[in-house]
Amino acid sequence: QVHLVESGGGLVQAGGSLRLSCAASGRTFSSYAMGWFRQAPGKERDFVAAISRSGRSTYYKDSVKGRFTISRDNAKNTVYLQMNSLKPEDMAVYYCNTAREGFGRLRPYDDYDYWGQGTQVTVSS
Repeated sequence: QVHLVESGGGLVQAGGSLRLSCAASGRTFSSYAMGWFRQAPGKERDFVAAISRSGRSTYYKDSVKGRFTISRDNAKNTVYLQMNSLKPEDMAVYYCNTAREGFGRLRPYDDYDYWGQGTQVTVSS
């Protein structure tokens, strides 16, 4: 069974920065594209960013383009999300999981069997 541990969240002022980490175990990490998702209270889980297996291709939700950067270190089985210029609307619990890579696109899978505990990002205005 895959085990995903998100960390790095916290409380920041608007305009501040955080770097989230996702450590994966129990699967062949380098065989999968990876993504970050977020869920705010009362809202659906959104697909925020993704990175290809090689790390050479990325996807970003329009609202975070230019502010967030996803990266990965396959040797460490870890994916990161650098979050700059944070806004109150970025407040959410952030999760990582696998992403679908193919047909020239990075997308979420249709369904997920497992989620880690997530890490909370709080942005004060």
